[in-house]
Amino acid sequence: MAETQPSGVRLKFRGHATAVELDTVPTKRVYAGLPPRPDGVYELLVDGSPVGGGDTLVIDMTTGATENRPGEVGTLSFTGLPAREKDVEIWLPHDETTELVADSGRGVWLHHGSSISHGSDAAGPTSTWPAVAAATAGVELINLGPSGGALLDPFTARTLRETNADLISVKIGINLINTALIRGRALVPAVHGFLDTVRDGHPSASLLVVSPIHCPIHEDTPRAQLPRLHRPRWWETAVSGGR
Repeated sequence: MAETQPSGVRLKFRGHATAVELDTVPTKRVYAGLPPRPDGVYELLVDGSPVGGGDTLVIDMTTGATENRPGEVGTLSFTGLPAREKDVEIWLPHDETTELVADSGRGVWLHHGSSISHGSDAAGPTSTWPAVAAATAGVELINLGPSGGALLDPFTARTLRETNADLISVKIGINLINTALIRGRALVPAVHGFLDTVRDGHPSASLLVVSPIHCPIHEDTPRAQLPRLHRPRWWETAVSGGR
């Protein structure tokens, strides 16, 4: 039991939040025939200064037998914190087992794409196509779709590699075209290198690679397109015939 009690363990972060909540399931020791022990003490420190529910483990001291009685999740709340950037630490009870409440258990979908995935023209954050798809499929979404940023950058591949996920999808193409960033000879090894890096961190996860949706301006004009801000039209920046 002692090895599961987080003496010295704390959660530490920095931010401007004035209220912090933590859902936990503590396991309390109760000796049969004796009064229950008091609840474990959670302490919160701001910049180094200090400012219910759970399971019960019943122990029969005569036989050494134990019985685990499931309890409810408890929510720990700290409010009225200073409204400034600060270091916050939540120290977990040192004399009882504390289990942080896990996520929903739903699969995690990690997606990378362009502004189409970012949802730059969506009406709201829950109406982007990845958000709608995730809600429909009942999965947790991690959307790494920065507008204009799907450029096969190695640091993006490393980020995908290091992010836990059950399903990964990568939408490649539109930003490479509208920036004329890469030509055919370099495209294939760049894509393979990007996907190989992602696969290094997810050897068994499903990995889906898709092309962008229909984009009329690029169907017949395989060149980079940039706006002329003083005139509402587009002009080509790549050499004729470049792909």
